[in-house]
Amino acid sequence: MKIALAQQNYHIGNFEENTRKIIAGIHQAKAAGADLVVFTELCVCGYPPRDFLEFDDFIAQSYAAIDRIREETDTIGVIIGAPDRNPVREGKDLFNGAWLLYEKEIKGVAHKTCLPNYDVFDEYRYFEPAYEWKVIPFKGKKIALVICEDSWNLGDNPLYRVCPMDQLIRQHPDLMINISASPFDYDHDEDRKEVVRQNVLKYHLPMYYCNAVGSQTEIVFDGGSVVYDANGNLIHEMKYFEEDFAVVPLPHPVPPLYEELLPGLSVRTDVDEEDNDGPAVPLQKMGSSTAVAPSVFDKDMRVSKQNDPDRVLEYLTDERNIGQIRKALVLGIRDYFSKMGFKMAIVASSGGIDSAVTLALACEALGKENVRAVLLPSAYSTSHSVSDAEQLSRNLGNPYDIIPIREVYDALMHTLEPVFKDSPFGLAEENLQSRARGNLVMGIANKFGYIMLNTSNKSELATGYGTLYGDMAGGLSVLGDVYKGQVYALARDINSNGEIIPHNILEKAPSAELRPGQKDSDSLPEYDILDKVLYQYIERRQGPAAIAAMGIEKAMVARILRLVNTSEYKRNQFCPIIRVSCKAFGVGRRVPIVGKYLS
Repeated sequence: MKIALAQQNYHIGNFEENTRKIIAGIHQAKAAGADLVVFTELCVCGYPPRDFLEFDDFIAQSYAAIDRIREETDTIGVIIGAPDRNPVREGKDLFNGAWLLYEKEIKGVAHKTCLPNYDVFDEYRYFEPAYEWKVIPFKGKKIALVICEDSWNLGDNPLYRVCPMDQLIRQHPDLMINISASPFDYDHDEDRKEVVRQNVLKYHLPMYYCNAVGSQTEIVFDGGSVVYDANGNLIHEMKYFEEDFAVVPLPHPVPPLYEELLPGLSVRTDVDEEDNDGPAVPLQKMGSSTAVAPSVFDKDMRVSKQNDPDRVLEYLTDERNIGQIRKALVLGIRDYFSKMGFKMAIVASSGGIDSAVTLALACEALGKENVRAVLLPSAYSTSHSVSDAEQLSRNLGNPYDIIPIREVYDALMHTLEPVFKDSPFGLAEENLQSRARGNLVMGIANKFGYIMLNTSNKSELATGYGTLYGDMAGGLSVLGDVYKGQVYALARDINSNGEIIPHNILEKAPSAELRPGQKDSDSLPEYDILDKVLYQYIERRQGPAAIAAMGIEKAMVARILRLVNTSEYKRNQFCPIIRVSCKAFGVGRRVPIVGKYLS
């Protein structure tokens, strides 16, 4: 049997375009002689559809698209992902479904069992978990069809009580197929491949794993679909961060006897026997059998693999991680603009590292002719900041303007003089400069149809080192999930084939240049210390005592964590952030604005 994997980039709610892509993939699979073609999780409607799922019309359009796709399945099997209505009154109205279509008929629908409800996921808000599990016969083979998270319930402390493959294995399947929408974060591709391998070794079956690709606002899907044989060997890996298509013949496993696998399974006892082709077996803790492959997973896998505090900075700036982050950010920018119908971006270019990297990534994503830089020097801007920003745009070849803000700033100060009176120069006066820049850039954006890209990095956002309605303005945050040290690493990666970002930008001390001689270190700890603490608190969810035990001064830790927690009100007003880590600010990190904890 020849099985095709179609790794495609979908657009949420764009049923016409998604259907066109799926049908094109079916035609490609037919031409390649495939017996079955597999698409990704919720490919018909796009993932994640979120509250669109609450609209009956949205579901009706999804069903209509399935009917159109079904007409193309005369001689080939097709597996697609789409919502499925729940016929039972109790429970939620929808299932997250994997549909097998063949001979212009619906041959079977598998429902997702393990509904993630953490980080960026909130599937249990919309879907009912599966309560019955059946293999789907196709051309003499039995397919164990599961969806994304269904294959992640491994380890000594599984997140879910039921593992669907432990139910399906009793029906003697010949292969596993997983349709997925697994988001990117750096090194998550290795986690994903290990999850598939562990499933293969546990159930002694080959697995076809088809993952989504493309960006949906803040969430990037990196593709990297894989096929493993029953011995745990990777026999095909697809491209990352781009669409791909492959036909992989089904490996020929020698499935073990079901009885050999029984001791390691977690099998429900409250399921009718007639629905599962076998006797009910008592629930046991997974991993308790010597017949099951040893697990490498624990709860920290969902947080990060890096536990050594002394290697955090090395890990964050690892060359492979940085390369993937760059590809994810470029895809995130490109898809945000194309799916929103935008064409041109504008960036406030300061001559600093953050705006330089943002500008370079935007040119890579959209084309240099579609990215406009605006240099907005003040009385406190150094001459080299302006010249560095100019040189950057000349290197990139993008259009740019120089608009001094001194007159605007002086006019604002004159207007506020009756209120400010003789009070000394301070934070309010500094922030007025930032807000003047924000207004000017947004004025140009509105006039000529640009979308402003925000340049703030994760270290700044974490500590509130930014001005609301000033340098925190923008339609999309490019670096909001990238620590300052990683920004420098990205700059070096961008320069790997020749100088794009001027050397002076990489060498000078970071500064907002809002007062004479200002440096970031005047207000913040040094970034090598700051990033280490922030990573432990945000990604690893470590408390102050645990972080201080890593050799960092208690008062410093307390100060940093207080800055993080008291700045939530700023981040709550911020634009969407392209997610590249396992814990980004935004929809995947939900903390109270008015909470007292550590503040």
